[in-house]
Amino acid sequence: MSALEAALAAGRAAAAELHRETVRLYRPSEGDFDWGTGADVPGPDVALYSGPARVKPERSQGQEVIAGERHVTLRDFMVSLPWSAPPPGSRPVPGDVIYIEGSPDARMVGLLLWVTSVQYGSTATVWRISAEDRS
Repeated sequence: MSALEAALAAGRAAAAELHRETVRLYRPSEGDFDWGTGADVPGPDVALYSGPARVKPERSQGQEVIAGERHVTLRDFMVSLPWSAPPPGSRPVPGDVIYIEGSPDARMVGLLLWVTSVQYGSTATVWRISAEDRS
């Protein structure tokens, strides 16, 4: 094992200790329209990852925008998944959702984050996903 590989292995092991949240990363389905009831019917979500993660805010101030005639505050988060996480069947893309299922900080449980970008790199210690809270 080269010095670089040893350093990466040590960094990845240290990063794994910071994964205190449990998340579910999924792609919402577009669903279908039921002509009989006149309602949208959600389809099954596509699971991309479920397991430990680190979720931390990127900026302390949110940005207020108007979406659907409603004021929404966007807050940026960085979600780190373990390097050892199995690659999903398809790469996450903007619009995918991260649901926080568990956390030592009970205020984070149930938070929905929308993927805005994904970072890749062979010398990374974790798999980083930029996401935003749109509440």
